Amino acid sequence: MEKVNQTFFLSHGSPRLSIDDTLEARHFFKSWSDKVFQHKPKSILVISAHWDTEFPSVNTVLRNSTIYDFNGFPEPMYKLKYEAPGAIELGKRVKELLIGGGGMKRVDEDTNRGLDHGAWMPLMLMYPEADIPVCQLSVQSSQSGSYHYNMGKSLAPLKEEGVLIIGSGSATHNLSKRGCNVFTDPSVSWALEFDLWLRDSLLQGRYEDVNDWEEKAPHPRMAHPWPEHLYPLHVAMGAAGDDAKAEQIHTSWTSTLSYSSYRFTSSI
Repeated sequence: MEKVNQTFFLSHGSPRLSIDDTLEARHFFKSWSDKVFQHKPKSILVISAHWDTEFPSVNTVLRNSTIYDFNGFPEPMYKLKYEAPGAIELGKRVKELLIGGGGMKRVDEDTNRGLDHGAWMPLMLMYPEADIPVCQLSVQSSQSGSYHYNMGKSLAPLKEEGVLIIGSGSATHNLSKRGCNVFTDPSVSWALEFDLWLRDSLLQGRYEDVNDWEEKAPHPRMAHPWPEHLYPLHVAMGAAGDDAKAEQIHTSWTSTLSYSSYRFTSSI
């Protein structure tokens, strides 16, 4: 079994990622196995912004169904399917680690839930064969960045077990400002400022600042009116470890939605 010494935060952006070849991010995800991560993992754990629960939850299913948790998009998007095998053993291992090392008092198992678009849309481009078992873990938007960072730290042993840990969210996520151009419209300069702050903080290893983003970042509540799209980053960051080196592996924009994505490499 090959160990994995990298975790990832991926900005999945608009659901149009699934069909729109004009999106730079779509081509980034399609190049995944050739240019970003050449090893085939034993299984994949996705922490998705689109599963927000009071207590941590994992899906434990034999085969993942495709959840269409978006409205008003072109009809072909609702015919796409990504039915990767479930990862029941991984789900139970995640639960064990969160309760044991993570000190969580409650972790739920969902035996019906499939993959939401924060998971299946990028995975469909990254691993189109859909032959790698996938488990999802929820976020808790009522909690903090540090909470999710510590959640990630408790999941670090999974890397030695051949599991690829992916946080799927968005570096910026304010849907009320869609339609504005981040490069030409001064009224949305906050998006670019937040994105650059996040990049610099990660690349300089200032993970505590990222944990404390609501106090340290410029325009935190404009970039993230609700925190669920940022918290997958904290989990990936925590799972990588305090000594991990961050690298920006992609950046592009759709309006004020940043596709900035990061790799965290640790020594294991």
